[in-house]
Amino acid sequence: MIERYRTIPKESQALYEDKKSRFIASVKPVSSELQAQDFVKAVKSRYRDASHNVYAYIILDRPMVRKFSDDGEPSGTAGLPVMEVIKRQELFNLALVITRYFGGTLLGASGLVRAYGKSASLALDSSGIVEKILCWKVELKIEYGLLGRVQNTLINRGYRIEDTIYTQDVSIIASVPVFEFDAFKKCIIEAANGNVLIKKHESSYKDF
Repeated sequence: MIERYRTIPKESQALYEDKKSRFIASVKPVSSELQAQDFVKAVKSRYRDASHNVYAYIILDRPMVRKFSDDGEPSGTAGLPVMEVIKRQELFNLALVITRYFGGTLLGASGLVRAYGKSASLALDSSGIVEKILCWKVELKIEYGLLGRVQNTLINRGYRIEDTIYTQDVSIIASVPVFEFDAFKKCIIEAANGNVLIKKHESSYKDF
């Protein structure tokens, strides 16, 4: 699995108008090509009366999936500019559909490229960007007297505390990037003077 990647945190939409043509840009985070295709179908169904429903998506897979469609616009003037905006921002695992309602005035090839690119950028701006980092769920079992010192070490080094469980000892549940685990382990052992039990559980992506 890839250790980190940039994507959007939520589904979003943006509107853009050029010479009375309306562009509705809809974007959604996805984790598979099937989810991307379902989103494209849903947007096309919602705007079935539109002139065009152009799309692009990039999915982290083996191999990576990159697909786009001009949906009847002149070749290279719609889907490709949308894809280029996604690639330029180095984003993955998202699908972007731009719906166009023709306003009666031709935009020309350069005008279409500009309009679809601008619409894509507005949609991504409205959603925002997060970094997904693959993290281990790590359990730290310590004595109560070490709690403050270990908590401060985690906070000061930017590790995320997910839970604290109080029993005979204290268990702190933290999220640790997989590529930092060795350094994390070393600093926690030093903070606890070696009096800590470190247990690594499953891994999952966390937003940062």
